[in-house]
Amino acid sequence: MGIDGDEESRPEIPQGRRSVLRYNSPLVQVILIGIVCFCCPGMFNALSGMGGGGQIDPTAANNANTALYTTFAVFGLLGGGIYNILGPKLTLLGGCSTYVLYAGSFLYYNHFHHQTFAIIAGALLGIGAGLLWASQGAIMTSYPPHDRKGTYISLFWSIFNMGGVIGGLIPFALNFHRTEAASVNDATYIGFMVFMSVGAVISLSILHPSRVIRDDGSKCTNMKYSSVSVESAEILKLFLDWKMLLIIPASWASNFFYSYQFNNVNGALFNLRTRGLNNVFYWGAQMIGSVFIGYVMDFSFKSRRKRGLIGVAIVALLGTGIWGGGLANQLRYHRGEALRPEKLDFKDGAAFAGPFVLYFSFGLLDAMYQSMVYWVIGALADDSEILSRYSGLYKGVQSAGAAVAWQIDTHNISFLNELITNWVLMTVSYPLLVLLIIRAVNDDDDDQGNADRRLISAFH
Repeated sequence: MGIDGDEESRPEIPQGRRSVLRYNSPLVQVILIGIVCFCCPGMFNALSGMGGGGQIDPTAANNANTALYTTFAVFGLLGGGIYNILGPKLTLLGGCSTYVLYAGSFLYYNHFHHQTFAIIAGALLGIGAGLLWASQGAIMTSYPPHDRKGTYISLFWSIFNMGGVIGGLIPFALNFHRTEAASVNDATYIGFMVFMSVGAVISLSILHPSRVIRDDGSKCTNMKYSSVSVESAEILKLFLDWKMLLIIPASWASNFFYSYQFNNVNGALFNLRTRGLNNVFYWGAQMIGSVFIGYVMDFSFKSRRKRGLIGVAIVALLGTGIWGGGLANQLRYHRGEALRPEKLDFKDGAAFAGPFVLYFSFGLLDAMYQSMVYWVIGALADDSEILSRYSGLYKGVQSAGAAVAWQIDTHNISFLNELITNWVLMTVSYPLLVLLIIRAVNDDDDDQGNADRRLISAFH
């Protein structure tokens, strides 16, 4: 194993017109990884979004998610290195398989109510998710041309979150007439397992980055395989990289809010079938949010640096408004004290509308925030080898934050304190991202000048 060299230092000369729909094009490969994530984490999101994993008591799901995000924090960090060593097929296949096991553990819990299996499956899923998301991050941020990364990110996010939309329809349809039911039926979990198994098979279609050719004729990397020693050293260096240190607060905040939104808004306020319907719109809102912020960060201004700053400003303003709305809603109920005797149903008219719009807005903000952060990470480099490590650090820190958040919810911290914590964490990250963009993101003209100089050097 070894490294064949840095593609960015030896750019290839374009060789005629290349079709964007060829199998080894960045577009097709990003679509394929989107489909994989549609089937696996997309369905997982639908399962988690129901609150408590579809169970009346969220304890088992909270403990399983704590185990999940604890191991995810470790393997998210290591995932970029593992991806560089094994390549995408083995990394993704191993990751996708653990999603099937996790859904199966809740099928088991539906009958025996023993949470041990769910916790073990959660820990294994954390390992698998670390591998999958490090691979996904490398593909999504490194394959596209540098001036269209926002577009490709929004394309991926739309396909991925369609999984949450379809996944939300599964419990809604299968539990539609079970208005008094507390937990989803077996068919719901089986449906999730079928989709996840299909995703594992499709993961075998993903090409190694050295075989993916951009439209200008360049490769995403010339690295065939790396080594354990190289990846270990490079991962350790990330903690001394000032750019990564500025990303850490955003990484920590970016999944911290899920336990609050899923358990304490969707799970606490709505009945079972309505929680499934809400998830259709929550993940649908993610598709809208990712497309909008992708357009802003690719096309709003000629200057790439200015586009990044405008993107952060839009997300910051929207986030402030949405969390403000969340605060107004939260002041009406508390942990252990329901908003009303019976949980809200989608047929409840005005009483349903306000909390529903809030939950929809949370989905919109999630996609815009994470797409924005991925765009910033992608703007720091173009090579798959480097960006797989950056994405791994992002997912590792993100998962550490999520593990803490799920455990906080298990210890019955007040809903209001959870909301305020989420709002503060996201707010702190905005000025740090602004500083990172100002100092580390080059404008398109700067990149073209550097590329031209490298191309001239290649002939001498």
